Amino acid sequence: MWAWRCVNLLKLILSIILVVVSIVLIVIVLLQEGKSAGLTSTITGSSDTYWSKNKGRSVEGAVEKSTKFLALAFMVLAIVLSMGFLQ
Repeated sequence: MWAWRCVNLLKLILSIILVVVSIVLIVIVLLQEGKSAGLTSTITGSSDTYWSKNKGRSVEGAVEKSTKFLALAFMVLAIVLSMGFLQ
């Protein structure tokens, strides 16, 4: 009986974390800038700017890294909850 309650509590906690990760992932994806600047710079012939070279250190770089991390967390949580490990 005790183990059954722990498993149900763990499923509940993981489900709540999955919902929170999903909402944060949606918000972060909507905050990202479009990638259409690459085509424009190709047509106009402009080269890489200082901003694009140091993208990994900028806020945009941090948003991209957090998007990758949250997407991975979402996939792992979805797989764990759907595979039936916690039954």
